Amino acid sequence: MNADSQRTPGTPGTQPSDGGTVLGRLAVPAGVLAAVVGAFAYVGTVDPNQPGHYPVCPLLRLTGIYCPGCGGLRSAHAFVHGDFVTALGDNALAVVGYFAFAVVWTVWVVRAVRGRPARIVLGPVQLWSLGALALVFTVVRNLPFGGWLHP
Repeated sequence: MNADSQRTPGTPGTQPSDGGTVLGRLAVPAGVLAAVVGAFAYVGTVDPNQPGHYPVCPLLRLTGIYCPGCGGLRSAHAFVHGDFVTALGDNALAVVGYFAFAVVWTVWVVRAVRGRPARIVLGPVQLWSLGALALVFTVVRNLPFGGWLHP
């Protein structure tokens, strides 16, 4: 046996039990952020308000009903350009999602730096609540008094 195999955990020269170096633990959150920034950069560059760049929502095309995602690309485009009022008008639920992503990603990074797992466990109540929120948003934006939620 060599001297390295006889060391006890926590002594210099051993592998930390928290999953590696800080940079190693930040690799996945950084990759996710890079993908999101790339997607927002593309939508910010290729204007969804100009026809022909993106496909039309199939639900809207076939039924005339706005889905919860309708206006999401226009909202992202306005958000990238700093026009938050237009972003909210195009898809308020998407803007809430952008901020929720920022909060969750930040918590993920802080926990990764501290060497703790980033476990966000949503129980049935939270999942049903999110589904109910999306359903209510969809129904209200398609009713006459919810016209202010149309994209």
